[in-house]
Amino acid sequence: MTDPWVALEPGADPAERVRVLRRAHETFTTAGTVPRPVRSVVAESWRRSARAGVGPDGTASVELTDSDLGAYRAEHPLSRVMPLFRELLGTFAADGEHLLAVCDAHGRLLWVEGHPATRRRADGMNFVPGARWSEAAVGTNAPGTAVALDRPVQVFAAEHFIRRVQPWTCAAAPVHDPHTGRVLGAVDITGGDGLAHPHSLGFVQAVARAAESQLALLAPARPAGDSAVLRALGRDEAEVRLDGRRTRLSRRHSEILVLLARHPEGLTGDELLCALYADESVTPVTLRAELARLRRLLAPGLLASRPYRLTAAVESDADVVERRLGTGALVSAVEAYTGPLLPGSQAPAVRRLRSRLADGMRMALIAHGDPDLLADWAHAPWGEDDLEVWRALAVARPTAPVRARLAALEAELAVPVGPSPPPAGRATYLQRPPA
Repeated sequence: MTDPWVALEPGADPAERVRVLRRAHETFTTAGTVPRPVRSVVAESWRRSARAGVGPDGTASVELTDSDLGAYRAEHPLSRVMPLFRELLGTFAADGEHLLAVCDAHGRLLWVEGHPATRRRADGMNFVPGARWSEAAVGTNAPGTAVALDRPVQVFAAEHFIRRVQPWTCAAAPVHDPHTGRVLGAVDITGGDGLAHPHSLGFVQAVARAAESQLALLAPARPAGDSAVLRALGRDEAEVRLDGRRTRLSRRHSEILVLLARHPEGLTGDELLCALYADESVTPVTLRAELARLRRLLAPGLLASRPYRLTAAVESDADVVERRLGTGALVSAVEAYTGPLLPGSQAPAVRRLRSRLADGMRMALIAHGDPDLLADWAHAPWGEDDLEVWRALAVARPTAPVRARLAALEAELAVPVGPSPPPAGRATYLQRPPA
């Protein structure tokens, strides 16, 4: 395969490829191993799907219906480019007996349009507006995986993780906010084996880029003074800077702002409740009161509702670190990482973000093996009990103090003594609360 993102090269036999993929899928779902013929992007997606607890016989759940769906779609930024999607992809979908689908950044389908008979078939697997098709919910699929990876991807037949989706082929590309770079969602074309061609992937990618250009024209960039800066690393109470004014937030308001900055497309009240409160007895009234108080603290009009979202671009220090990690700029990422994200927060979604960012830093440091960077992390308050980093440091810089600290940690944790780096896997990170 010359292009790992293309599902089927011209000249390949689709029927034979389907047989190979079905055998590979059966091997993975029964034995947990991925045979060689499976593309690496698909193999990695299958593993993520399994770790997320997706079953091969599962189905998508519908989360938004009727008026809730209509209100959410009307407020979503991608509603502005739906006419463009229909113009560029609508005829192609109808004539080819395909479907045009658009999802949000959560992998939730907002629009599904196209050939009537194909739509009826898709209804049987809940490929319908309002259903969540994120990779974590239904496993490998083009719109969900495109959002998860933030890049165009094609998924062919039995590459889909859920069996009932395996008769289908799809290609999707993420669509970004042209000013902030954040993923707004993805545009997808779904149908039969005929879509398993490099041209369909290139086509849907071109449509996504056209949509971003259209969004840039419809919503010009805000003046620099309208952008906000959020500082939430290494502090329990975040600070937001807007128009030269600094505002220190309470812990709960810090959590809300971190999550809304992470989701510029917005979050519904129910989504915020689940993200903030582990206690299911907390009522929507409590959340609305917190949001009302936060709205009074911020600049007028910065916090909008239906869904709850920020109306100005917000760049958080956590986003800076994650972006630098993603581009391989490890030294710059270390410089920007001033501590765990809201370290005292117990909000479920914040804990997940905190763990993911810390794990990404740690794994990058261990893989890089630079003794100075490892030492900086190991001697920081959040790294002083990080066993795996100390082991990596003992390999990179085997001084007596480093070996002594490693031996003490291993004795405390009752693990086998040895300076060799551990295999890839979950970390022993005592100061990080479980996600």
